Amino acid sequence: MKKYTIAIIGPISLIFVWFIIVKFQFINSFFLPDPLTTIQKLIQLLTSGIIIGDLVSTFDRVALAFAIASVIGLPLGLFLGRSEKLYRSVEFLIDFFRSTPATALFPLFLLIFGITDKSKIAVAAFSSMLIIIFNTSYGVMHARKSRILAAKIMGATKMQIFRWILFWESLPQTFIGLRSAVSLSLVIIVVSEMFIGTNLGLGRRILDAQITYEIPNMYAVILLTGIIGYLLNFLFIIIEKRFLHWSGK
Repeated sequence: MKKYTIAIIGPISLIFVWFIIVKFQFINSFFLPDPLTTIQKLIQLLTSGIIIGDLVSTFDRVALAFAIASVIGLPLGLFLGRSEKLYRSVEFLIDFFRSTPATALFPLFLLIFGITDKSKIAVAAFSSMLIIIFNTSYGVMHARKSRILAAKIMGATKMQIFRWILFWESLPQTFIGLRSAVSLSLVIIVVSEMFIGTNLGLGRRILDAQITYEIPNMYAVILLTGIIGYLLNFLFIIIEKRFLHWSGK
């Protein structure tokens, strides 16, 4: 019970500060509606079904981008991590593109894929894939040497060492990459929906609300986007605790 009580301190503090800012007019209430108004507007958008199409479209794009990133990034990360020399040979490329803001890559992907969902999904998948490759490779390369040495002494082959030690040792770091990647996918998809043409999507909904000065709607959708990001991260934490309960032992 104490654990859950501590967990809600952050949200309550945010709402309290938000309320104080609006109450004492530190920011004009037209540009920053109070928390209750925003939450009521979010409930209204969800219960009326107005935003469901946007929600589904965004989630579909995020899921597809993350799936592509995982399918490509996990095997590549495991492969590169098996040989530190091999990883170092491509480390510059991984770090270069990983450090490049995804928004700077929009023009490139627009030229290649056009103004379609393909460009949104491709740029999100590419950026997320690099995060997965980086974390998976480092997980493999930094497996505990004592276990590898013990396996070699007992006559284990390289494939057996990789399958039963390196792979499992890499999972905690790999999950960090997956959690970061799914969050990054959501961010890039929402931003791309704002600046690359689309009819449906939470990003487009935020931009439309901002242009038409429907400020409560804008904050409600921003709040919804944050909740989705939190829930996705929380889902991976649950999966990690369920399947990696042995981590660190």
